[in-house]
Amino acid sequence: MSVKYQQPISNVEDIASPCVRNCCLNEVDICLGCFRHIDEIMAWRQLDDTGKRAVLAQCQERKQQLGI
Repeated sequence: MSVKYQQPISNVEDIASPCVRNCCLNEVDICLGCFRHIDEIMAWRQLDDTGKRAVLAQCQERKQQLGI
């Protein structure tokens, strides 16, 4: 018996999670590893590409604000 596996066809590459496996939340629930808010971390898998890009932009702003 031969089993064939099909790969989903997608022209868009998935946007990778910014997680760096250094999870530590500050006093306002921002991860000091990836700079996402806990709500953004929890919602990541449900976000579309536009939402993920918006979160990544917020992460960059937070990182700059914290001077890291």
